[in-house]
Amino acid sequence: MLDINLIRHNPDIVRQGLVNRGSDPSAVDAILALDVQRREIIARSEQLRALRNTVSKEIGRMKDEAEREAKKAEMRRVGDEIATLEAELGKIEAQLAELTGELPNLPDPRVPIGADESHNVVVRTEQGTLPPLDFPAKPHWEIGEQLGIIDFERGVKLSGSRFYVLNGLGARLQRGLITWMLDLRRQQGYEERYLPFMVRSQVLFASGQLPKFRDNLYHDAEEDFWWVPTAEVPLTGLHSDEILSADELPKLYAAYTPCFRREKMSAGKDVRGIKRGHQFDKVEMYAFTLPEESDHYLERMREDAEATLRALGLTYRVKLLCTGDLGFAARMTYDLEVWAPGVQEWLEVSSVSNTGDFQARRANIKFRRERGAKAEFVHTLNGSGLALPRTMIAVLENYQQPDGSVVVPEVLRPYVGVDVIRKSD
Repeated sequence: MLDINLIRHNPDIVRQGLVNRGSDPSAVDAILALDVQRREIIARSEQLRALRNTVSKEIGRMKDEAEREAKKAEMRRVGDEIATLEAELGKIEAQLAELTGELPNLPDPRVPIGADESHNVVVRTEQGTLPPLDFPAKPHWEIGEQLGIIDFERGVKLSGSRFYVLNGLGARLQRGLITWMLDLRRQQGYEERYLPFMVRSQVLFASGQLPKFRDNLYHDAEEDFWWVPTAEVPLTGLHSDEILSADELPKLYAAYTPCFRREKMSAGKDVRGIKRGHQFDKVEMYAFTLPEESDHYLERMREDAEATLRALGLTYRVKLLCTGDLGFAARMTYDLEVWAPGVQEWLEVSSVSNTGDFQARRANIKFRRERGAKAEFVHTLNGSGLALPRTMIAVLENYQQPDGSVVVPEVLRPYVGVDVIRKSD
């Protein structure tokens, strides 16, 4: 959530930031108008309360009964006016909360301005250690079906389109990737958390998923449980409504969760294979930091995600997202895309973002630099480390062999239990 003081005192900066993101800036004028009304009502209410307090003391000293009763009647009218103002104030504050809750974060000045993903900037491309394939690469859906490790037919039978079943070594490869990535995160200094896969609506609001992405989330309305679209959501909520001490920061967390998304915005896209589904797995990195340190941890988190791809020997590239492609809560984002030769695509496997104090304001997460100091909002960052199944697609397609088998990357062999996945396995 944006600081109301920023909107109040620097509305042109906010408008321009929204324009750069491709968002409608007209909400700024509506917020400013409501803010003026809110402050006028508060000022009037305070005047009336002060008057009532003064007159109440005077009434106690009055000896004339008629005069006393007249003042009491006058104060009842004042009380009624205060009640009316309080009701009006409640409506205005609800409107303000709704409008400010729908405003996205403002881009960092270093973010390139652009309308959509075509304006993202490739920072660099890193060549993997694997030799190039000297035979026509098969897409992962052919590899998986031929090896018997991906069953699309039974996935559809169980749950419908965009679902699949992993068999045998396919399931072990997926589980091995998750466990290895969690172990790597621990080595990099992240504390692991096992989180609920369902959260309350206020937790989704805090992370910036609600209200904007309501239609893409799965919701149990009876219990007000929402299935998490990413572990970023419950990780954001871990310290909601808390005041941390500066020496507790940074807090670095890692967590695995399945992720649930309705994929309404991608209807008709990527219908073959396992690239895009309603359910997928992801290992997430998350950081709570001092404001002056968040830029440092953005670069560190990006490097930690890159280290995962380097350990797998995969070719990848780093992109700096433009203003029009930033996520709702992000002020600056790096995407990591891995090359998949079978589908001939760069696949996004990690998105690493600095959200500044945007999520902290929504979640009310603060810190104190020292005892008695004014509480300040922390900065939060998040990053995939990494997302499946796209990482699995890259492994299957890059490590495929001419005979149809798939070599297991060396770092994963202790987790999967074999060196090579063959049909007979």
